[in-house]
Amino acid sequence: MSVVTQNIRANAEIFYGDEICQEKIKLRLVEMGLPNNLLPLKGIEECGYVKDTGFVWIRLKNEMKYNNEKIKKVTSYTKEITAFMEKFKIKKLTGVKSKELLMWIPLSEVSVDTPLTGKITFRTSSGLYKSYPVSAFQIEDVKKEAIGASVAKEAQVVKEV
Repeated sequence: MSVVTQNIRANAEIFYGDEICQEKIKLRLVEMGLPNNLLPLKGIEECGYVKDTGFVWIRLKNEMKYNNEKIKKVTSYTKEITAFMEKFKIKKLTGVKSKELLMWIPLSEVSVDTPLTGKITFRTSSGLYKSYPVSAFQIEDVKKEAIGASVAKEAQVVKEV
């Protein structure tokens, strides 16, 4: 059962489709001072953001796993991921697990100490945590230009209306 209620949806920006949702997620991560490849998701059906509360959700077509070669860790994503985003932090994260030894550990919080130069820390609800370099979750790519163009295009659309 989804935690995204009709009330939440009524106050949210909602997008549909993998390409636009990936773009919006990366844009939101960058706006919050988080690395742009923190959520390397594929097959996104829907994503939403409630600006007033910072609540975000992402719905995937299928559960997926991602192997981050830079830190040699596998992360598992359920069909629905939810969280509250604020500057340099993701709180009350659901739908994301990291494999440690032979166990899948649910993650509940992600925070960046010093944006884009320091450490990113992943926490569980039980208090366990692990830190990595922010660069392990950052990709330098030509999509930065596309994200910038998208923001400019949205600004232009707002002005036209």
